Amino acid sequence: MDGQEQFRKQVRTIYRLLVVVFTMVGLITVVGIYMITDPTLSAFKKVETDLEYTIVQKEKEDEDEDKIENGIHVRTGLIDAEGLMTVVNNCTTCHSSKLVTQNRMNRERWIATIRWMQETQNLWNLGDNEEIIVNYLVKNYPSYKKGRREILTNIEWYDLQE
Repeated sequence: MDGQEQFRKQVRTIYRLLVVVFTMVGLITVVGIYMITDPTLSAFKKVETDLEYTIVQKEKEDEDEDKIENGIHVRTGLIDAEGLMTVVNNCTTCHSSKLVTQNRMNRERWIATIRWMQETQNLWNLGDNEEIIVNYLVKNYPSYKKGRREILTNIEWYDLQE
């Protein structure tokens, strides 16, 4: 019996060693898979959720929303003049202010554009705001004559050599 008891002890020792080895291999595999999917270990980084900071940041963003620098409304890029906020509130709810700044028109064309938007794009009736908007646009984004550049003169041409 002494030989059988010694054999059983050896088998138990080997069994325990195999359990430890397989457990370690399993843990290393899990850590390896995690490292492949999230190499920055972001799950272990502390995320700062300071409510007071968030409130202060939101208030600052609200203040910056209507900031004017060098005569330009920073958020939209529109010129600061009478009627600016009416234009911002009515025009930039549907499209970018870039669409306004790139289209320079006279009074009739601005009004025709507004009518087109009302007929085809579901623009609401602007009421008294229409006059304010059109005056702002005509004053700050009027049509301008653009054409070809002047003819080049006094140029010394030379022959290309092959």
